[in-house]
Amino acid sequence: MSAPAAAPVTGHMSRRAWGLFAAMSLIWGVPYLFIKIAVTEISPAEIVALRTLIGGLVLLPLALRGGAFRAALQAWPFVVAFGVIEMAVPWLLLGLAEQHVASGFAGLMLASVPIFGTVVAFALGDRTALSRVRVLGLVVGIGGVAALVGLDSLTGTLDPIAVVELLLVALCYAIGPAIASRKLAHVPSMGVIALSLLVAAVLYLPVTISSVGAGLPQPHVIASVLVLALVCTALAFVLFFRLIAEAGPVRATVITFVNPAVAVALGVIVLGEPLTWGIVLGFPLVLLGSYWATRPARRPAPADPVALAAEDTARDA
Repeated sequence: MSAPAAAPVTGHMSRRAWGLFAAMSLIWGVPYLFIKIAVTEISPAEIVALRTLIGGLVLLPLALRGGAFRAALQAWPFVVAFGVIEMAVPWLLLGLAEQHVASGFAGLMLASVPIFGTVVAFALGDRTALSRVRVLGLVVGIGGVAALVGLDSLTGTLDPIAVVELLLVALCYAIGPAIASRKLAHVPSMGVIALSLLVAAVLYLPVTISSVGAGLPQPHVIASVLVLALVCTALAFVLFFRLIAEAGPVRATVITFVNPAVAVALGVIVLGEPLTWGIVLGFPLVLLGSYWATRPARRPAPADPVALAAEDTARDA
């Protein structure tokens, strides 16, 4: 499997690429809203159980085609680790946190994922991860998180445990890609994702079984779970691979800076969540810090494993 030519940073994106970019910015900005709706009636563990089971079963046929699932099975120890750290644990923590904080606040806290990613890269031996600009980004980003948390805590309604849970989610989201990059770069990502979802579904199988006899929740809760599984998980990963194939891995990561804005807007408009001073002042600092913290190194970077997977997905589709 050869690496595709990454799209240049300068120049124009195609209409197809812009359409995929807009779709992904929305799709990965809405999970916070639907998690917030779902946790009103079912537990965070039940949400994860259903989301992973449905999403995994939907993606399984795509993974089976071309041998992606078989390749993932051969690397099962690292796939299991990826599924636990990228899906099973953070999705549970996110649901637990959203029982106590606004969906928009959760989305903004997770805008700090690139900052954690820079620290993880340095801890794993990448000495280029902490250039002067990236260190400045870390400082500014941490300051933005401090402003977000500190100012919102002045109202006396911010749960400190929920804040810790969200920070752990951000850390998991930073460690997961590091596992994929270092241990699963040779495995088609569609196989990794499908198997990871099914691994998480098996881990939560007792929860799924126990919830069967509890009766059906309200229709809007069922709809929220289906959106999380089918749109925010299964469809999202397929579209993300296509976006990388169209626009390149560098441009594709820019959705990280758009998703939180979508989360905040939906929280305010749909759920009536307040637009706090913490959000107004902390949001720009977190995004600016994340941008600086992820400035590419001057030396050429190794082939992006996600970009490699995008080539496979685009070819097999």
